[in-house]
Amino acid sequence: MDLLQHLALGFETALTPLNLFYCFAGVLIGTLIGVLPGLGPAPTVAMLLPLSFGLPPVSGFIMLSGIFYGAQYGGSTTAILINTPGESSAVVTALEGYQMARQGRAGEALAMAAVGSFIAGTIATLIIALLAPPLAKAALLFGPAEYFSLMVLGLIAAIALASGSVLKAVAMAVVGLLLGLVGTDVTSGVQRYTFGVLDLFDGIAIVALAMGLFAVAEVLRNLDDSEEGHATVAQISGLAAGLKSLHRAMGSILRGTAIGSLLGILPGGGATLSSFASYAVEKRLSKEPSRFGSGVVEGLAGPESANNAGAQTSFIPMLTLGLPSNPVMALMIGALMIHGIQPGPNVITEQPALFWGLIASMWIGNVMLVVLNLPLVGLWVRLLTFPYHLLFPTIVVITCIGVFSFSNSMFDVWMLILISVVGYILIRLRCEPAPLLLGFILGPMMEEHLRRALLLSRGNPTVFVERPLSALMLLVAGVLIVAPALSVIRRRRDEIFVED
Repeated sequence: MDLLQHLALGFETALTPLNLFYCFAGVLIGTLIGVLPGLGPAPTVAMLLPLSFGLPPVSGFIMLSGIFYGAQYGGSTTAILINTPGESSAVVTALEGYQMARQGRAGEALAMAAVGSFIAGTIATLIIALLAPPLAKAALLFGPAEYFSLMVLGLIAAIALASGSVLKAVAMAVVGLLLGLVGTDVTSGVQRYTFGVLDLFDGIAIVALAMGLFAVAEVLRNLDDSEEGHATVAQISGLAAGLKSLHRAMGSILRGTAIGSLLGILPGGGATLSSFASYAVEKRLSKEPSRFGSGVVEGLAGPESANNAGAQTSFIPMLTLGLPSNPVMALMIGALMIHGIQPGPNVITEQPALFWGLIASMWIGNVMLVVLNLPLVGLWVRLLTFPYHLLFPTIVVITCIGVFSFSNSMFDVWMLILISVVGYILIRLRCEPAPLLLGFILGPMMEEHLRRALLLSRGNPTVFVERPLSALMLLVAGVLIVAPALSVIRRRRDEIFVED
């Protein structure tokens, strides 16, 4: 009964004209971002973060979350029609979807992607509604030692499951932890690593760091790598055929939803890893695995369902534990803190309208996305003809205005420029910026819980292993950091990130 009352509150909140508008704006922007190659949800959320500060918290988070899961839909459109994944999670979609389009089955592929994503999104929203409240109640029983160990586990898991070099990911996380130390120590009032600069007394602005690493640096990389040309678009026909083949792909959709829901909850999971894992499962379960890569509908439906489910269930650890499972969730936590909302289990009890309104808006947003993606598919494809070098100045100007409007300080704009250059260098060195941002967000919280645990134990460091749950999480974190060094594990990990 409580669940029904909470969902009623959620829909009452989400169905207000203001929140409906921002939900629509979020999924529309997300679809657009998913369609355009190179502009992922993390750079877009970073770029639009200052806009949400002038909105009511519920409206701001509904919009930002719509951008995130909306990008998963948009990325599949160009992956199917022109073999150009707009979003990293759509890489797998291109393997089967484009082959279907070349065979004259583009409409079937688009319909299957839209319906599969809608089913996965609906189930994932229900999972959030069912799992989040009991998980938040369990989290209220955590002490400082458990919270510290949980954050260590989350950071290590994000590093271990990231693509690329584990050593570089660890280095980026350490840099993020060190950057989180800049500013005034809350306990002692001592200035740390400010070098006497007054503007650093409050620490490095998360808006400047996030926009520099994910907006401007990514744009610079895309501008450097872009090869503008005219794509050959497959003819769109037979949308109804996708609905007819739904019964054949329903098993793949449900399996993909299950995989995405699980990996989305885990730190370091999310949409991209979910889609690759789902494709690998479907290929292994198939009676004719050799057909994969030639337009198999199961190889499209499973990953498309997985990436949407993974995107939505990644909200669970962020909302209930204050633990970001990917860069977008880290930005969400930063936005919560700027709004004066402490991320963690108390969000459900202290901000019920925000929590349940966000959940209800996810289902509403999924309905909007189905309506947006199929009838307007021609419009999304035409956007690819817009020259990227003309889009670049607009993004940079909007980013600079956003950073300046947040603090009315030119210092943050100069910080943005510096961080953007450093971020571009890191990308060229194949160092992922995501662990850096996660370390920056989690570092101050880890320090706070570390101090509390040591104060309560009178300086006894064994408190972290004496408490069973804390010891278990530290043990799992240790296994995760050692596992990639083993040859067998490393080989399996590399296979996940191979496209075909």
